[in-house]
Amino acid sequence: MAVDSETIVDAQTVQKSAFGERRFGHVNWLGLWTLYKKEVHRFIKVAFQTVFAPIISTLLFLLVFMGAWGARGNGIEMEGVTLAVTQFLPPGLIMMAILSNAFQNSSSSLIIAKVQGSLVDVLMPPLSAAELTVAFVAGAATRGLLVGFVTALTVFGFSLLGEPMQVVNIWPILYFSVQAAIFLGALGAIGGMWAEKFDQLALIQNFVITPLTFLSGTFYSMRSPWLPDWLLAFSHVNPVFYLIDGFRYGFIGVSDASPVTGAIVVMVLNVATCVLTYLLFKSGYKLKS
Repeated sequence: MAVDSETIVDAQTVQKSAFGERRFGHVNWLGLWTLYKKEVHRFIKVAFQTVFAPIISTLLFLLVFMGAWGARGNGIEMEGVTLAVTQFLPPGLIMMAILSNAFQNSSSSLIIAKVQGSLVDVLMPPLSAAELTVAFVAGAATRGLLVGFVTALTVFGFSLLGEPMQVVNIWPILYFSVQAAIFLGALGAIGGMWAEKFDQLALIQNFVITPLTFLSGTFYSMRSPWLPDWLLAFSHVNPVFYLIDGFRYGFIGVSDASPVTGAIVVMVLNVATCVLTYLLFKSGYKLKS
């Protein structure tokens, strides 16, 4: 029996009216918010391990350097200003905590989902590549900034043993901390998509993130006369150097490089890493195979 086109259209109309249509518009706000909350709740549930445990290593670094240099003894000289260890070191340690935890959150979330076979729960919902990128990076940035804030409060208490920490300009602190959290959150998502097991993820952490962090002026000034030429040259192509230097500028008012240059560099890098994260999600790189 022949079925005319009007009958087909009527049938489709009845089906739509019976089951309804899900309309999200350009952005699935509900799905985006749900995935973001999932990423935040994932580390909040084990806050003692993810938020408070990093404080221990930070305090150990601070205590060791205070003991080696003296809380009020030999300081670090920058642009003719001599800074105590308790003024120079804490900003770098706080930034280290932000960087490490932002990377760990997004990378571990994806690799755990791969290993446990639960990645389909993220890929099946109607979420675009841009929404996946925003949710994972924002969740990682939230953990990094939260750990950085808690670390800053704790380190400030210990800095009272020497010259206390000060805040010269709040805007560089806010700008570079947020940029750092986003940058490492995006890198963590890229690493989580690339890695297929925890050993590969540890490879990135140990041979990329850690060297970049330790060779970025966290524990010393780039104006120190004992620095070899190769390390000074490396610092100018090390993105973490600009993050730590700009962040420290907000506390002490002096920097090794121009804060404006650093702000531009990290902005460009953030755009590049976020775009790359988006493209990898869109292509399903090592996610849909």
